[in-house]
Amino acid sequence: MAVILITGAGRGIGAATAKMAARSGYAVAVNYRTRREEAEAVVAEIQAGGGKAVAIQADVSVEGDVVRLFDECDKKLGGLSALVNNAGVLETQSRVEGLTRDRLERIFATNVFGTFACCRQAVQRMSTKHGGSGGAIVNVSSVAARTGSPGEYVDYAASKGAMDTLTIGLAHEVAQEGIRVNGVRPGFIYTEMHADGGEPDRVQRVKQFVPLRRGGTAEEVASAILWLLSDASSFTTGAFIEIAGGR
Repeated sequence: MAVILITGAGRGIGAATAKMAARSGYAVAVNYRTRREEAEAVVAEIQAGGGKAVAIQADVSVEGDVVRLFDECDKKLGGLSALVNNAGVLETQSRVEGLTRDRLERIFATNVFGTFACCRQAVQRMSTKHGGSGGAIVNVSSVAARTGSPGEYVDYAASKGAMDTLTIGLAHEVAQEGIRVNGVRPGFIYTEMHADGGEPDRVQRVKQFVPLRRGGTAEEVASAILWLLSDASSFTTGAFIEIAGGR
């Protein structure tokens, strides 16, 4: 059974991806930082449907936690074949003039450094150069990497821009080692993350700026992620799918 590790999988896009991956035949490592009950609920739902899943606590912004996360995944599920870097954080809406160094360090520690660390651990396991059998990585970026998210989340947008650069560079680096690396860029998606920024109903306010005039769902993003992980996208690497309603 193919093994997938999904970071930040206790809610939103991560949880939807975990459930969809299980239905596609993956054994799923559901990573969470603090939302233990939510992660365990995702695992329970997968198991109730006949799938295999485990919840593993780890803060991807902490180097030691990342190493432990992958080691535990190896022990509990077996050799890794897919990674989804979904864990991400944002903070209360702010203009750049109000951003502090501490806030920037928190955002980049998870969204950038954590993604790099997880990619490193995955490549060490998947790469044919290291005796692996290959695999696929999908990084969950954001349309904000293109738009800059002015007046709200320029720091978050910049972190996602860094993730996009990592996606392209790593894709080229490991293309001949059996690993494909791609990204998805969600737009305005109905998830709890907007509450972290101080505006739970943000999608309702901004959906008028989306050509399709609605927000997206976590399941729509998960479908794109699963396609990029599948053999159906075997000639796709270093690419991005935008799930943003045409924005």
